Amino acid sequence: MKIIAILIISLAALNPFQKSMAQNDKQSPAVLNHIAVYVTDLKVATDFYESVFSLPQIPEPFHDGKHTWFSLGNAGQLHLIQGAKTTELHDKNEHLCFSVASVDAFVNKLKAKNIKFEDWPGKEGAITLRVDGVKQVYFKDTDGHWLEVNDAK
Repeated sequence: MKIIAILIISLAALNPFQKSMAQNDKQSPAVLNHIAVYVTDLKVATDFYESVFSLPQIPEPFHDGKHTWFSLGNAGQLHLIQGAKTTELHDKNEHLCFSVASVDAFVNKLKAKNIKFEDWPGKEGAITLRVDGVKQVYFKDTDGHWLEVNDAK
């Protein structure tokens, strides 16, 4: 009985210590690892992302001809995955966004590649100027996924 009482008193005495330790043990926030985009034609999609965004390919572990991985620098990776059956209609609110040094220079690249772009409201060939001064354009990849390009720092 004495042992049980000592054990209960010891556990009660340690309780504040455990709570203070738990408060100091904050979890680090999660970081983005990768974004996966499901595509109908891997070669076409790979060529598109490589040529439009100048993304460097990185090794992918599967070696099955159904994956292309790109580095996004500190932001993580972009994984293209072969297998989508059809091109679907995607909502513009669901998009990937890339930042560039100059939207104007990027727009010239899109024009040279005959890639149609628009501003947020949907005016073709227009550039949105946000209230914070950031320029942005929207366009679709080869599978109809919406992409934004802006000059946010």
